[in-house]
Amino acid sequence: MTTLAPAAKASSSTDPLLLIDVDHVRFYVGNAKQAAMYYAHCFGFAVEQVQDLTTGSRDSATYLLTQGNIRFLLTTGLSSQHAASHDVMLYGDGVKDVAFTVFDATKAYERAISNGAMSGQEPRTISDAHGSVTTATIRTYGRAQHTFVSRTGAYELTKIKEGGVFAPGFRKLEDLAINRYNREHPCGLKYVDHLVGNVELGKMNYWVKWYENVLEFTMFKHFDDKDISTEYSALMSKVMASGNNLIKMPINEPAEGKKKSQIEEYLDWHGNTPGVQHLALRTDDELHSIAELRRRNVEFLTLPDTYYELVWARVDKMLTEHGHKPVREDHEAVKKLGILVDADDEGYLLQLFTRPLQDRPTLFFEIICRRGSQSFGKGNFKALFEALEIEQGRRGNL
Repeated sequence: MTTLAPAAKASSSTDPLLLIDVDHVRFYVGNAKQAAMYYAHCFGFAVEQVQDLTTGSRDSATYLLTQGNIRFLLTTGLSSQHAASHDVMLYGDGVKDVAFTVFDATKAYERAISNGAMSGQEPRTISDAHGSVTTATIRTYGRAQHTFVSRTGAYELTKIKEGGVFAPGFRKLEDLAINRYNREHPCGLKYVDHLVGNVELGKMNYWVKWYENVLEFTMFKHFDDKDISTEYSALMSKVMASGNNLIKMPINEPAEGKKKSQIEEYLDWHGNTPGVQHLALRTDDELHSIAELRRRNVEFLTLPDTYYELVWARVDKMLTEHGHKPVREDHEAVKKLGILVDADDEGYLLQLFTRPLQDRPTLFFEIICRRGSQSFGKGNFKALFEALEIEQGRRGNL
């Protein structure tokens, strides 16, 4: 039997806002069953568990997708009154909640509220004979929110990672054919590297302060319109990081340009409401992951061949100056797969961005592999923006 009750006070001497992990990322979608198949077929996720009418959920259906240490919850409202139905009508499919595992969700929530957060949901505990899950939610920019999650018994995070039931009210799905296929043909995605939010013009510093004050993050990197610009458009970005640098959340705002930037396009098609623009998913083998995703017909941004006439000299020079070994991946394979490369004083990275995942030009994924570098591909910003502008022009949104 599952019970729902106000959250009990749990004792812990740990910093309340010490974030252990990205517990999950919740998407609000128009049809969770169909969306689950899309992410399974295209990106190699396992469709593991469900919470729906068959498990006693009368207002929504939610599918749990996993790959490596990535956990996505895809939620659909089963009536027009559900919040997911309202969000999908206004914004289309997209990220609603970036949830964090903490030692004590109630204490984390109380600390965030005392730091100035606005409540999204007061602490509550769902429990059964096997354990409990306590959640509490605060609102952040636009449609987005953060939920603190603490777990006990069979629902502890270590057990979830081993394939345990996600929370009371979920049931495991039978061994689906697509899951067997994905085990045999892995895409190699490991965990969420960072999550990028788009906010309105003039609001980036407001939300930077919010993350500093409410979640006690610090600024990890800062890019201005001189770093991220082309002849036509520009943006500014500040990367916020949790105290242990485990969670990184860049915040973007538009900057003045001759034409619309990708941030303005996002806002135009997202109800002029801030939200999560993209998730960066980490892999240990960029060439394998991109090759497999391309084989599955995932669409990526296209770069001109001239990019590769310049990139190797720039990257090799940076690596040599700081005593690092050159890029070990085969250069021709990198070019054939259309992968971007960048380097800094700590090493290099490989990255590539998908086209929008839905018909609205809003949410997309980044596939990233780090070989020492902890930056975000600053050297690729101009080439990336030019590729994005080509796509915006095709959509008539530049």
